[in-house]
Amino acid sequence: MKTLRYIPIPADFYRNSRDRLAALLPEESLVVIHANDVFPTNADGTMAHHQNADLFYLTGIDQEETTLLMQIGKSGEHKDILLLRETNERIVIWEGARLTQQEASQISGIEDVRWTTQYATVLAECVSRARRVYLELDEHPRRYTQVQTRNDRFASALRGAYPEMPVQSLFSVLAGLRLVKSAEEIAQVREACRTTGQGFAAILPQIRPGMGEWEMEGLLSAEYIRRRSRGFSFLPIIASGADTCVLHYISNHKTCRDGDLVLFDVGAEYGGYAGDMSRTIPANGEYTPRQKAVYDAVLAVHRYAAQIMLPGVSKTDYERRVRRFMAEQLIGLGLITREQVDADPIDPACVRRYYMHGTSHSLGLDVHDVTPSDPVFAPGQIWTIEPGIYIPEERTGVRIETDVLIRPDGGVEDLIPDAPLEAAEVEAMMRR
Repeated sequence: MKTLRYIPIPADFYRNSRDRLAALLPEESLVVIHANDVFPTNADGTMAHHQNADLFYLTGIDQEETTLLMQIGKSGEHKDILLLRETNERIVIWEGARLTQQEASQISGIEDVRWTTQYATVLAECVSRARRVYLELDEHPRRYTQVQTRNDRFASALRGAYPEMPVQSLFSVLAGLRLVKSAEEIAQVREACRTTGQGFAAILPQIRPGMGEWEMEGLLSAEYIRRRSRGFSFLPIIASGADTCVLHYISNHKTCRDGDLVLFDVGAEYGGYAGDMSRTIPANGEYTPRQKAVYDAVLAVHRYAAQIMLPGVSKTDYERRVRRFMAEQLIGLGLITREQVDADPIDPACVRRYYMHGTSHSLGLDVHDVTPSDPVFAPGQIWTIEPGIYIPEERTGVRIETDVLIRPDGGVEDLIPDAPLEAAEVEAMMRR
């Protein structure tokens, strides 16, 4: 069996995921999901392969040129076919062996595993038996890339070849399934979060004025990889000084100065699942009084958000309540006035000048994991909590983020307990 850096989820999870999907689809439907492309860089270079999350959720196969076909029968019955890239001598020499059919079957729980050379024949047979085809189409509201994926190309080709065939998207169905995590998924996210927090705690005592943001990135990357992560779950944000107010600063090219804050928004990946954490620390190990006041205000909002993340609460209502609480903190810092808030008390727009992003997003196979359009909190869901205050005129931005699991009793569990939250804890850890 091909060895992996991470401990894989048992095949029963993937069988159950396919069963749950099939139960939601009409009889005589065909599901087709492709692996993500290996994207080129320049010359003969390529980027590392990053698997399509829905394909991984349904099969556990983390390999390029993989396709899943599910033929849906009566009462949720389904026949599954997995198409796999066949290993040859050249691949073995240059890239290493790919999965055998037997190994892919053991991982996915799919008995019918064939080589991709049979793709055209298998697809034609399956389409001829179907009344409709469900495709993996990325309808995430924050998706903005113009690059066409393998699934996008297949959708265009299918519509051209079978213009009368109804084609529907799996996005909303799979988003609903993936929102609540199974015990196996929670275990993977726990490991990603454990690595995220412990790696950050390990480098805190090494940070000092004069250090490059890139050096901190290197230290953190090493801590993650030595803990069996494949690296960052997204491009790391390590921003000092005025760039703490840039929400998606990723160049990490400056040297931090004495008196600067340094904002980390980072996460480790484990087994395809993501951690996501933000902490804001003083480069010299001690917050100024104003920095601490802003920090404590953000922490107060963070704790309030954790208290109201309760089963049955809608995400929209939750965000509105957090912004109202944030308004009180901004008044206390002298950034907005009571009159501004009272003019728009339900959802004060003045808050967005200093707090312009949402408080929480779902977390799982994707950092911004898929959800229904207005999800309602429920046990088994994993969310971030990440309020922030950004004051460009003061070169001060503070964001505090952790990942939480909503428990059956209604509370939340902090999945990153190893990374300090209190300002005093941060300072004490940096003095070690």
